[in-house]
Amino acid sequence: MEISKINSLVELFFKKLEEVDNTKSFLNSLKSEKITYSWKDVSDRIIKLSGKLKTLIKPGDRCLILSENNPNWFISDISIMNAGGISVPIFTTYSDIDYKYILEDCKPTLVIVSNNLQFNKIKKFINNDEIKIISFEKIDFNSLLISDIFSENLNDKTINNNLKRNMPACIIYTSGTSGNPKGVILSHGGILANCEGAYDLLLPLIKKKDPVFLTWLPLSHSYEHTVQFVQILIGAKIFYAESLEKLLTNMSEAKPTIMTAVPRFYQNLFNKININFGKQKGFKKKLIDFTIKLGTKKLKKNRLKYYEILIDFVCEILVRKKVKKQFGGNLQAFVSGGGALDQKIGEFLNSIGLPTLQGYGLTEASPVVSCNIPGKIQVETVGPPFKTNLIKIAKDGEILIKGENVMLGYWNKKKETDETIKDGWLYTGDIGEINEEGNLKITDRKKELIVNLGGDNISPTKIENILCLNENIKQSFVYGDKKNYLVALIVSEKNSNEDEIKKYIEKINKNLSLIEKIKKFLIVYNEFTIENRMLTPTLKLKRKIILENYKKELENLY
Repeated sequence: MEISKINSLVELFFKKLEEVDNTKSFLNSLKSEKITYSWKDVSDRIIKLSGKLKTLIKPGDRCLILSENNPNWFISDISIMNAGGISVPIFTTYSDIDYKYILEDCKPTLVIVSNNLQFNKIKKFINNDEIKIISFEKIDFNSLLISDIFSENLNDKTINNNLKRNMPACIIYTSGTSGNPKGVILSHGGILANCEGAYDLLLPLIKKKDPVFLTWLPLSHSYEHTVQFVQILIGAKIFYAESLEKLLTNMSEAKPTIMTAVPRFYQNLFNKININFGKQKGFKKKLIDFTIKLGTKKLKKNRLKYYEILIDFVCEILVRKKVKKQFGGNLQAFVSGGGALDQKIGEFLNSIGLPTLQGYGLTEASPVVSCNIPGKIQVETVGPPFKTNLIKIAKDGEILIKGENVMLGYWNKKKETDETIKDGWLYTGDIGEINEEGNLKITDRKKELIVNLGGDNISPTKIENILCLNENIKQSFVYGDKKNYLVALIVSEKNSNEDEIKKYIEKINKNLSLIEKIKKFLIVYNEFTIENRMLTPTLKLKRKIILENYKKELENLY
């Protein structure tokens, strides 16, 4: 299949359907209600659902998907596109404010929800009788049940051949510096270009065995949303995990060859393995130490001595092989995206026999820009650029991207679009450099956005502004880059009431999304000023300077 000649994501699926044995298992849920769909099962359901959708929506209509990961999510996404609509996946962890804003911003004609739990999150914002509702389970509302649609005999079984690469495929909402989520419009061609780049990357890993993926990152996340089309391209078998807590159990069930995840997962994995290793004594402990030492040495392309080669062979049999077995035994590679992976963690995982490929991207780039290559891993970098996009470094060090993968723009935000895309170049807000091997290295962030361990973009300004509405809070600074949760510095008067501040933070947390909540805070009494260099002349926070002054105190909150 020549990906460059594929016109749409819909065409990608149906072209692949012609190549594979359509009776083969394709989508599998590991949740309490076990589900297995073959390629034909999925195809039949896409045809039926999209046929129904054509009677409910017009070309270009926005269609929301609010659901946990499951086969029906995948089917709904492609069905919307086949019906001529634009898919709008949204997180199940948004706040009321975000749900309200998104519904008002994109004005969907159709909403697809999984169950009552999810529908109740948006119910109060749906006051338009013209919005149709489709649900995976029965809900307390007049909705179309997806199982009933699958049972209907529909005449329309056509595949949409009018879709073009430059047409919108989906709108992925991501947090912006203004506080409100921004709708990133991604084209069919943009995601297909990402698939082409990923195919070249994964090809060495799928030559020997049919690829198997275990998916747990929300499909509403731009990273995982694109990954599902990569999975189609390589004819993968997909398993949907139960939860993060049960991920290791699910890995032993699914036996994945490739797994994509965000840094938070790898940090948890690092901690768990280290705890287990720390319990070992004597010969086992020495063997583990050699495994890490020699594995790191090989990773850095340092030649092993003759006796080290022998020891490493023993480590391979007695340590690395056993580690791989705990993860199903077939793992070819972890792929890390959605945020920066700590170099120490990357070195550790690779050294113990869990190849971990760190990549770089952003939603506006569909989303992957670069990734490390199997056998050529440089953990301090995010690998070479995909062949389907260009990268250059601006004079101030900012990373610029050009290619079909660049977004079409922000929904209803022409000004922000024009500020982000100039002369076809996407201004990422990240600072970086390209090394002698052609690998991209991220050195800093130009934007103020916080990227947590889950790869979520969070606007600290939005939260800081809300905090400062309280009379006891003069200034605030929100911190949490590469962390599991957010903390805050609160600048207050010495006679302030700490209990009142605590109550206020608990109150505002109720209106913030899960990733935006302030878990811990520290009260300080020295103001941020222009004089102490913590404020700009226009009274904006100088984040780098504040962090330099309070790094130890902030880190102590974790």
